[in-house]
Amino acid sequence: MVQIESDSIVLIDKPAGMTSFGVVARVRRVLSQQLGKKAKVGHTGTLDPFATGLMILVTGKECKNAGSYSKLDKVYEATIRLGQTSSTGDPEGEITETLSAQVAPGLASSSGAGAPGQARRKTEVEAVLRRFVGEVEQTPPAYSAIKINGQRAYALARKGEEVVMPSRLVTIYSLELVEYDYPLLRIKTHVSSGTYIRTLAEDIGKALGTGAYCQELRRTDIADWSVGQALTLQELGIDS
Repeated sequence: MVQIESDSIVLIDKPAGMTSFGVVARVRRVLSQQLGKKAKVGHTGTLDPFATGLMILVTGKECKNAGSYSKLDKVYEATIRLGQTSSTGDPEGEITETLSAQVAPGLASSSGAGAPGQARRKTEVEAVLRRFVGEVEQTPPAYSAIKINGQRAYALARKGEEVVMPSRLVTIYSLELVEYDYPLLRIKTHVSSGTYIRTLAEDIGKALGTGAYCQELRRTDIADWSVGQALTLQELGIDS
């Protein structure tokens, strides 16, 4: 079992199906056992439960620097499902069909622009992705950890309350099409802190006229740190 150092950063490869707070709690328990006293552990930015990949945790005295790590640029790999939308922007929400499941892959309208009820050609997808590179305005999802009047937005949304999310400017430095086989679109993107990939997926779906949600998400890099350097929970002796 790998030992965790106090007063340091700990790189963790988060598994799917676990909250970021759950990761922190498990690492805190392990470090407390190793130190023989209650340990202080915090995160520097959450990942959604369905998402996997790199998290930077801080321990002990390093917790005071958590804010500086949260402002760093990030790289994500994502699978976007076209032709459906989700109430949460991810697989955990209520899924709604927006295009016929009978549409053959690669169909496009005779005019060359995708029409409602049809899949999109690869050239159309590539053109839409290029529109999102640079500084863009995003409206974060209601199901997010952003605080509205002192309460987490997702807590308000789960109560059925109307949540008005303020828009923000974010920077998408690069947006690469990795693979396209309708209805699945795989991308890799380098973004500024505060960028929501769920929102990016939804916005891509709106621009294509198909609807979309983020089906899979993995954070591979935060600044100069890579998920290849990270520890799994199993390596820490944690049964996820």
